[in-house]
Amino acid sequence: MTTFDDELRAHNAHLRSAAEIRSGEDVLDIGCGSGQSTRDAARAATPGRVLGVDVSAPALERARELSAAEGMDNVSYEHGDAQVHGFGRDRFDVAISRFGVMFFSDALAAFTNIAGALRPGARMVVLVWQRRDDNEWAVAIGRALDRPAQQGDGLDPFSLGEPRVTEDLLGRAGFQDVRFDVREPMFFGNDVSEALAWVCGFRDVAETLDGLDPGAREPAVARLTETLGAHRSAERGVNFDSRAWLVRARS
Repeated sequence: MTTFDDELRAHNAHLRSAAEIRSGEDVLDIGCGSGQSTRDAARAATPGRVLGVDVSAPALERARELSAAEGMDNVSYEHGDAQVHGFGRDRFDVAISRFGVMFFSDALAAFTNIAGALRPGARMVVLVWQRRDDNEWAVAIGRALDRPAQQGDGLDPFSLGEPRVTEDLLGRAGFQDVRFDVREPMFFGNDVSEALAWVCGFRDVAETLDGLDPGAREPAVARLTETLGAHRSAERGVNFDSRAWLVRARS
């Protein structure tokens, strides 16, 4: 079964390399999910401490299980929203995030709060999606479902996709920003059936399908299946092109 870590395995290597976490550093992982990036940071930072924060209690439970299974004693997890969470001042040497900072209701307040938790001169390294139209996976899935570019409750994974807007936002929050282009495949599954199960678990896809009547749902799933099949190879499974920003900044 495909997982979020499987999907982003190529991107994770870029984040790990760019973060350049060193022994003894204290690290904050924003939107840590099940903790793959948190555990990577903890291995590099030992004996430094790493804190993973996420709004999903089930994801954090899984993160704690995986960390305990590896015997990690320098990592901890807290349930909270980084926009308002009380981290304390000047606490961390590095803040990282793997696609976990695009969903704040008030992005300026969130990045200001994160900046306050960093020591002077500390660095922030985050991965965010570029514009929706530059991401083949989002365009192809949306086209297969005949879905508008944005709908639902306003949660937008591409909210930081415009470089000038994001640069201005981070500047007002107290950061100085540098941006790098990351183009890597996204892995959706070893075969079409596995990929279909994974994609149908996406919140926006599930909401779109649930909103269709039975006569429209079946053709939509068929189109989605065809789209996934067109992106499958025997050697690599189902993959889509993607574009992200690797944003590096200092407090």
